[in-house]
Amino acid sequence: MSEASGTSPLGGRRLLVVSTNYAPELTGIGPYATQLAEHWAASGARVRALTGLPHYPSWQVEEGYRGVWRTVEIRGGVGVHRRRHYVPPRQTALRRAAFEASILATGLFAPPPGRPDAVVSQMPSLAGGVIGARIARRHRVPHIPVVQDLMGAAAAQSGIRGGGRAAAVAAAAERYALRGAALVGVIHESFVPGVRALGVDPGRIRTVPNWTHVQAPTADRAATRARLGWTESTPVILHSGNMGLKQGLEVLVDAARLAPDVRVVLMGGGNQRDALRARAERLPNVDFLEPAGAEEFTDVLAAADVLAVTQRASVLDMSVPSKLTSYFTSARPVIASVADEGGTADEIRRSGAGLLVAPEDPAALLEAVRKLAADPAAADALGAEGPRYVARHLSREAGLARFDALLDEVLPDTRGSHRR
Repeated sequence: MSEASGTSPLGGRRLLVVSTNYAPELTGIGPYATQLAEHWAASGARVRALTGLPHYPSWQVEEGYRGVWRTVEIRGGVGVHRRRHYVPPRQTALRRAAFEASILATGLFAPPPGRPDAVVSQMPSLAGGVIGARIARRHRVPHIPVVQDLMGAAAAQSGIRGGGRAAAVAAAAERYALRGAALVGVIHESFVPGVRALGVDPGRIRTVPNWTHVQAPTADRAATRARLGWTESTPVILHSGNMGLKQGLEVLVDAARLAPDVRVVLMGGGNQRDALRARAERLPNVDFLEPAGAEEFTDVLAAADVLAVTQRASVLDMSVPSKLTSYFTSARPVIASVADEGGTADEIRRSGAGLLVAPEDPAALLEAVRKLAADPAAADALGAEGPRYVARHLSREAGLARFDALLDEVLPDTRGSHRR
């Protein structure tokens, strides 16, 4: 037995983390599932992760995993069990259903061996939540699903083709995954009403915000801009992350069309990338970049003048973008083109690190960019609030401690009672 397992309350515990996304994915929920599992492994627990093949945000299986059906890796002390699944190159309700069904089939057919002491599942994957619930019920152990997105609401709000018909099915799967859970984690309090509406006792809901999983920028900002070909005289607004339907990134392309003197940079992948490229055809002030590597990611963010988070006007209570934690760390001001009553807007107001503008309004977004470009000192002051907010509320240590507290509530101690 290791020293950690001999002294930690988690020493020797068998924990299963179910998450469709996992390392080496660098964006989305993958880094959170990975860091959580590795934290518990370092604390002496025997941790396994049931996950899929790396595919996000490009929605293409990474080259090294193509043709793989089942594999087991050891990453950071965690046994990572990967199962093959369908990856849709474009998003429709039918394709998304096939994606979830393939994860469900392979996960239930070939779960990791052994009996866990607790199961933690990351949702938005409906299949991941259902798999976690089924495994936990089979072994009569606690299940803790963590709601990163509400997929029933997402289907209704995101604009995906056929989404209205899929919403009821998605909500039924979420209800199955959540109602029997020992505790339900939500990453933002704006999700609580939706989770309660699915039949979860509010006394079993815990808020566990995402933490920042990236390092602060270290490179010289001017040097990074020069390397990327961004002149000091041209304001650069950058969006990083998934290019999907719910993001409504057309607003950035349309803003670029209105303002040839502003450079719009879309960094990342996603099923809407090709459509956005077509929309931006013949616009010399729109750049598409591949996702930056972990070693330079925040340096690229910090080199921009403004960071953008966008959502369709219909997106209210189903998603708080995980990119915000990285944006705040970069110390650049954020412009959020989102619904004023949604959770994303709440987070921008709470941080004090950005400006809110009406969603799907390129003129309003452009006005905010020009306001910040005209007053660099004010822009820098706004951006400086991001790292302060991270230090107060979004540190990795605080985030992981909240998950430790969830296990404290549900796992019996050595005397057979529950820790308090």
